[in-house]
Amino acid sequence: MAKTVADGFFNDPRLAQAKKLIHEALGEHSSKITGVRPADPELKESYQALLKKVADYRGGALFYNYLGSGIGNGPLVELADGSVKYDFITGIGVHYMGHSHPGVIEAQLKGAVSNTVMNGHLQQNTDTAALLELISHEACKYGAGVKNVFISTSGAMANENAFKIIFQKRFPANRFFAFEKCFAGRTLGMAWVTDKAAYRQGLPKTLDVDYIPFYCEGDHQGSINAAVAAMKKQITRFPGMHAGFVMEVIQGENGSWVGNTEYFEALIKVCRENNISVFIDEVQSFARTTELFAFQHFKLDKHADVVAIGKNSQVCATLFTDDHKPKPGLMSQTFTGSAAQIAAAYYVINSIVTGGYLGADGKIERLHRRFKANLERISNKNPDKLKGPFGIGAMVAMSVFNGDEPKSKAFTIKLFENGVLSFMAGGHPTTRVRFLMPVMATEERHIDEVCAIIEKTLSEMD
Repeated sequence: MAKTVADGFFNDPRLAQAKKLIHEALGEHSSKITGVRPADPELKESYQALLKKVADYRGGALFYNYLGSGIGNGPLVELADGSVKYDFITGIGVHYMGHSHPGVIEAQLKGAVSNTVMNGHLQQNTDTAALLELISHEACKYGAGVKNVFISTSGAMANENAFKIIFQKRFPANRFFAFEKCFAGRTLGMAWVTDKAAYRQGLPKTLDVDYIPFYCEGDHQGSINAAVAAMKKQITRFPGMHAGFVMEVIQGENGSWVGNTEYFEALIKVCRENNISVFIDEVQSFARTTELFAFQHFKLDKHADVVAIGKNSQVCATLFTDDHKPKPGLMSQTFTGSAAQIAAAYYVINSIVTGGYLGADGKIERLHRRFKANLERISNKNPDKLKGPFGIGAMVAMSVFNGDEPKSKAFTIKLFENGVLSFMAGGHPTTRVRFLMPVMATEERHIDEVCAIIEKTLSEMD
């Protein structure tokens, strides 16, 4: 007998039947999406009108002429003009599960029929408890202490909360360290952390940040020495004033630059000697390496004071140790995510943990090896057109035409027209083209097909 009314509702056979019918309909229609195809000429006029309407109402055109129809099949997505493309940027890293994933839709259906649209500070359903436990357990399984999890609705807010926690902990210290060319978000606060002047043009200054050069694989010891020296110089200049160091252990927005354990440990040692909190920003790197958390991949578990996750996690969150617990009133959030979003988050994270994605021979690493081999083959044939690949795991990048920014942009537009979504990253002196694979939906044959389109696009750029 059901103990609550909800138990009876969620186990009602009519719900099961409804889900069955939805899955049957989804399977029937998504199975028609089997590969890249051009737009339907009959939809061209109405699609252009829709794009214009969006541009008019949002105050500017979309980067790509992308308006989804609402259905896809794995890594393939249909647009409202009838075209089908490989989505290998996944909303800049959000759609880890690809499009129209049956398991994700199943989870969302359960959330969709829950009694509220949004969970928040005063009201959480039981799904939140399960998600918090899962994230906390997985974050701490190798000895990390970041067992406390505060859910938020965006990566920028997860980072804002991390900064608030650390500033409160280290008061009156009011400065932060960050890496050169880092990206932390676009809120008023995070715009002053992100090392890109265009993102804060015209904004009042909110934070004081000192930038440290990121790791250079070609100069291992030299980059360690330079970073440590830069950090110590700023500590001498502003003694006792640095509250924390925000570390992207993989720089995604800069073009998938990968860090190094010894390098990070050298900087963390300076942090510990000067009461500086270590904040690891994993809004983009979460679930893209051999471990669920990138800090685990780099074996930094015992060094993390605060961690932020997002994108792949579906909901975003700030994790922190007991000795960084904020005082009452510092953090709150009206929305922490929809019930459907929270249910999807649990499904996605649990699938990554239990589904063979992680480890040295997990799906993430196998897909990376396939992608890398394909791009190396293309580079060897076209050394003047493509260099790389760069990156790690599900974060793959390359440079085309020696990183020339206008040519890189033209390439991404042409690649989109040919059926593959990518995006630019980095900037002067080298722009890169990057990919964030929908790992849950991608197979090695998809990698081969995407790389064939990349090669075709390069040949058309002469």
